Amino acid sequence: MNKSRPWQTLDRFVEIRSPWLTLIGERLQDDQGQILDYWRVEKADSVVIVTIQAGKFLLPAPTYRPGVGEATLDFPGGRVNPEQTPIAAVPGIVSRELGVSEDAIANLTPLNSTGWAINSSFSNQSLYGFVAELDPTVAVNSNRIGITYPTTSAGIHSLLQELTCLQCHAVLLEWQSQRIIAEG
Repeated sequence: MNKSRPWQTLDRFVEIRSPWLTLIGERLQDDQGQILDYWRVEKADSVVIVTIQAGKFLLPAPTYRPGVGEATLDFPGGRVNPEQTPIAAVPGIVSRELGVSEDAIANLTPLNSTGWAINSSFSNQSLYGFVAELDPTVAVNSNRIGITYPTTSAGIHSLLQELTCLQCHAVLLEWQSQRIIAEG
């Protein structure tokens, strides 16, 4: 097997920083010696949390997403602050999106220990998936719930039809896959 030369960064011709992201323009030399201008985005890692209570998925009310120009149904999720670990970010996100106290989480399970690359050719951002099982005795304000689905095969199928977020799809399918293996 031929070992190719690693790509080299020749020049960084632009770097624009904001609180949300950093946009970087670089001139690279590929393994064939070609010179390429390449753009990439650096962003904080994110988490998506499958929230379950008493055999039902709980999803917050749809939220407007500027990227698609409409409100979408999504699992709770958000960015991981630089001083946090992904698992440490989860309780605050669940509290913010579903209006429950952090101790309402009876069980918190990571779905992946290493983040999944969201778009490895364009961004450094990784996605971490979690399952937060809420204590069944905790009352969740109905104004904070967008919709619920049963955690059955039919419920998962229906939910997948409603979700437009690929990250939410991936985390839900990973949860389902791990559940099938565990029950297997």
